[in-house]
Amino acid sequence: MFGTLFRVLFGFIIACLVAGVAVVAFVITPADIATLPAELRWERLGSAGMLSLLAATHAAIFAFPFALIAIAISEGLSIRTWIYYVLVGIAIALAGFGAHYLVEVGSEPTIVNDYAIRAFLTLGFFGGFAYWMVAGKRAGTRRDNDAMIEDADAGAELPSKA
Repeated sequence: MFGTLFRVLFGFIIACLVAGVAVVAFVITPADIATLPAELRWERLGSAGMLSLLAATHAAIFAFPFALIAIAISEGLSIRTWIYYVLVGIAIALAGFGAHYLVEVGSEPTIVNDYAIRAFLTLGFFGGFAYWMVAGKRAGTRRDNDAMIEDADAGAELPSKA
């Protein structure tokens, strides 16, 4: 039980960190960092790292209730396919995009543009894929192992060595 909780929590944290890095990569692009002089490159990487942590925290706060439902479903049904986690990640990211759009002020520029949509789709894809890599591949394994033990205890007797 604790192993499953640790796996799920660790997977969620990694997914949020990956999503934070992905969204910051749309603001501070790797090409921008590569063209900087060496002395400024480390400063820009530090800024990008700090922004990634802040974006990951924001993503975690928003995504937690949705991810909790999706994880409970995947653990209960032993869903281990990467497509499920990527689609859930994209759905959560699009919900975040919608939430940003709903709180816009009329006089401010809108978030609805191609670049922002691609950024949200990308962070959803990579966040979902990262969760699958860390935790989703083994969804429901504890339950599967318990069922195999019950089947072994209930039915078959082990052959004895003579």
